[in-house]
Amino acid sequence: MAFNLATILREAARSHPDKAALIVGGRPMTYAELAAACDRVAAGLLRAGIAPGDVVAVQLPNSVQFVVAYFAALRIGAVVVPMNPLYRADEIAHILRDSGARMLITWLGTAEEAEKASAAADLADMVVVAPPGTVVPPSYQDFETLYGPPGGVDVPVHQTDPGDTAVIVYTAGTTGRPKGAELTHFQLYMNADTPGRLFGIRDDDVVLVVLPLFHVFALSSILNLCVRFAATMSLLPRFEPGAALAAVHRDRVTVFEGVPTMYVALLEHPEAGRYDLSSLRVAVSGGAPIPAEVLDEFERRFGVVVLEGYGMSETASTTTFNVSAQDRRAYSVGRPIWGVEVEVWDERGVPVPPGREHVGELMVRGVNVMRGYHGDPEATARAFTRGWFHTGDLGYQDQDGFFFVVDRKKDLIIRGGYNVYPREVEDVLYTHPSVAEAAVVGIPDHRLGQSVKAFVALRPGRTATDTELMHHAKERLAAYKCPQAVEFRAALPKNAAGKIVKRELEPWTG
Repeated sequence: MAFNLATILREAARSHPDKAALIVGGRPMTYAELAAACDRVAAGLLRAGIAPGDVVAVQLPNSVQFVVAYFAALRIGAVVVPMNPLYRADEIAHILRDSGARMLITWLGTAEEAEKASAAADLADMVVVAPPGTVVPPSYQDFETLYGPPGGVDVPVHQTDPGDTAVIVYTAGTTGRPKGAELTHFQLYMNADTPGRLFGIRDDDVVLVVLPLFHVFALSSILNLCVRFAATMSLLPRFEPGAALAAVHRDRVTVFEGVPTMYVALLEHPEAGRYDLSSLRVAVSGGAPIPAEVLDEFERRFGVVVLEGYGMSETASTTTFNVSAQDRRAYSVGRPIWGVEVEVWDERGVPVPPGREHVGELMVRGVNVMRGYHGDPEATARAFTRGWFHTGDLGYQDQDGFFFVVDRKKDLIIRGGYNVYPREVEDVLYTHPSVAEAAVVGIPDHRLGQSVKAFVALRPGRTATDTELMHHAKERLAAYKCPQAVEFRAALPKNAAGKIVKRELEPWTG
């Protein structure tokens, strides 16, 4: 049996040739046009010497070129490594060397760093994409040259094995260098097809794409899913709340997918009321647990149900999901999707029964779990026990099979022998009317081992003192859970996917 993930684009172009696949700046690109562009670039990659199994690194912001390069590379049987355009030369070079990339397709804005990295990694082929209205300098190879002459191009879909690696997604690398999670053609197809069927995505849906496509959430749960079901994607190069609201209004967006900080930013936007958001039928939150107060306020303000899910790079994105407004458990991340098992294990590796009192590590196995970490059998072996993948997340299951994520295992604070889950404290801080963003970390304490510190960003025009916020927490939490210190920041640090990055908050020893 042979199967290539790029088949989903070919089939969408056959069944919905005149349907808009992408809307960029209000201008549509049909599925027939997208498929034709991918054919031409696939032919260009073959002319450049890219062969099945070769690795093509794609370092682009959300753009037509990202989508075209992605499906063109898959079509000829190449392996795609999506990369953050904000990476510096050392970060780029590590991934190029580790993945064994044969070609890097990068953005003009990062070409200088990419060129340094390519030299360090002995990579000969670097192709540059220029923003509209600008020209690629003659010293670089222009992405446009990969298109070749228009018309008459028909590159067959390479018949890969379903278990062959399609994409290598490099993890955030909270400790040490990022590791590449190998995801197969079959896994990525199933992680588009199964959630799409459960969620009920429709071919008349318009999905706002503001999450970065190089991140597994957007790549698997938006791009692959939308193409699989021939939905339309309204594409923005990056998240900016005003631009996102304007796109929902202009393109009549029906589905919004984002991380919790994006929901906070939309709620805080001073002109949100100017835009017509009545086309939205549902919102999806993932990437990190969404604070209960944020979920409730978004649903009250905009009248849109927020469905929360859970997954990670190593599980091809979706692992659990609340599939509908009728079949959901608010504040949970839902139940496992088809073909996926999730258990909660204690520190001895023993599954624990349902119940909030039984918090343990979430363990996953199923069709969505990666082949392993690229070129790192030791890290792969450490990540699995008896065929179950260690997520590093702490949570519990209720009696109806819904899972709740409590916190990252590495973020657990142990204060005087008591376990403090930062997310519980953060949720309480979010209930204060002045708090826009909150992150709780453990800091060294010579007497208790660790103490609790909160970093807070306030809402525009609001005020609060550290004493006020600590008192707010003490009224709602046991004393040992309450912050002993509060530090105010204009904004909390975030990664490219919009998730708060606690390791950049100082001081912190996590």
